[in-house]
This record gives sequence, structure tokens and C-alpha cells, in this order.
Amino acid sequence: MGEHPDTALVRQGYEAFNKGDEQTLRSLLTADCVHHSPGSSQISGHFKGQDNVLGMYRRLWELTDGTMRVELDGVFPDGRGHAISVHKIYAERGDRGIEMRGGIFFTIIGGKISDLDECVADIEQVDEFWGTE
Repeated sequence: MGEHPDTALVRQGYEAFNKGDEQTLRSLLTADCVHHSPGSSQISGHFKGQDNVLGMYRRLWELTDGTMRVELDGVFPDGRGHAISVHKIYAERGDRGIEMRGGIFFTIIGGKISDLDECVADIEQVDEFWGTE
């Protein structure tokens, strides 16, 4: 059996994110997509629309001087337009680093990602790492 199309879509997104490939990421997202990022740091919130979502990703790469990467552990589709990913993030920012497990709950419509609801193992640690400015 081949890989489920929703699994392949999510894997492609992770690969593009790790390469900083905004063109591919844009092609995988609906125009009105939303990425929900937990916590109360400068990268927390609800980012609506491709430009805002990609702008937030750009901010992640800028804040970490390009050191941020996400290692995908698995993708689990439900066959009804949802998939859950499990991953580990690695990044450095100034004199601090972070290594943490997390995941994203994806909603997929028409073969594109419309909603990303991110979860992390330790919200307080993530907030401390990203800071407010």
C-alpha cells in the first residue's frame, strides 16, 4: 500500500519548511489558511492567510539565524481531511537552544492545508525561548 495523500502532503510541508522553501509551502496552503501557535511569546497567536503564515515562518528562521529545523517522527491521517504530526524542534537563539517534542493537528481541504493547530510539550519553555521581542 502506498502512502496516504494527506500524509504525503504533510511530509512535503515539513521538507519545504526545513529548506525554507516558501514557494512550495505556499502551494501546499489554502489562501485563507490559519496557523495557531501556542503560548504568549512573539511567535504565538493565530496567523490567517498565506502571507501571514509564511511571514511567521520567516520570523522563526530570522530569530534563529536559520538554525531552526523540525524532525518529523510521524504523520497519522484519519482519511477524512485531518492528520496529526509528531515532531521534534531544534533551534538556537542567541545563547540559548531548544529541543522539544510537539505536534500539529492539520485540516486538509481539496488537497491543501487549511488549518494548522500546533501543540508543544512545554509552553512555558517555548515562551521563554522565543521571548516577547
